[in-house]
Amino acid sequence: MSSPGDDLEFALELADAADDITMSRFRSGDLVVDRKPDRSPVTDADLAVEAAIRAEVAAKRPADAVAGEEQGGEIGHGRTWVVDPIDGTKNFLRGGTIWATLIALVDGGEPIAAVVSAPAMRRRWLASAGNGTWVEDPLQRQSVSAISSLADAWLSTTDLGSWREYQTQQAYLDLVDACWESRAYGDFWQHCLVAEGVIDVAAEPIANTWDLAAVQLLVTEAGGRFTDLSGEPGFAGGSALASNGLLHDAALEILRR
Repeated sequence: MSSPGDDLEFALELADAADDITMSRFRSGDLVVDRKPDRSPVTDADLAVEAAIRAEVAAKRPADAVAGEEQGGEIGHGRTWVVDPIDGTKNFLRGGTIWATLIALVDGGEPIAAVVSAPAMRRRWLASAGNGTWVEDPLQRQSVSAISSLADAWLSTTDLGSWREYQTQQAYLDLVDACWESRAYGDFWQHCLVAEGVIDVAAEPIANTWDLAAVQLLVTEAGGRFTDLSGEPGFAGGSALASNGLLHDAALEILRR
């Protein structure tokens, strides 16, 4: 049976393989881009990363399952590697640097090891259950902020328009008004920034399991709190609220209106 340290080391190996693929295709002139049924883009790099990770898991951890954005899979009661090969594909295909590969090992429904690797940003976040959240290069432990009032808080989301489509835009605007500053750092990065204590609250009106499993562990191991917008803990609720914990209930109260 693998130890938590072994699992995190393997996750880092998977991230290394992913980085080799993504950086070789980043800003390439022959990048192949298609549209999925939901109109979101998918590149040949997305497909290649997920295929490579699946092959590595099959070769080295054959008893583990894989659930990924591009090829699907179920997260059951056992060990499942949950993969978003490129979170921020729109940034990737436009040549922006804010994108990452998200890798989480989920066991019994709970993330126990996670790596978020953003090679174009030269940044990598990692966490394992009970061992904290760290940023590489140099390796430094991270913790959430100590801001205790929304009036002093920084808030982020991914896309304001998605609140109109999937939740209630006015509720999010009310949360904006309650906070000191708001930004749209978006996707994985805003949750990483919560884990680092750079911002205090991040909210997403819609998200998938592969978007959230890794960042949930980063936030909670850094001392924060992570739920869906109804307040249910975990990454499987279809939405997300990440915070330093001190602000969570106040943010939820506004978003529930």
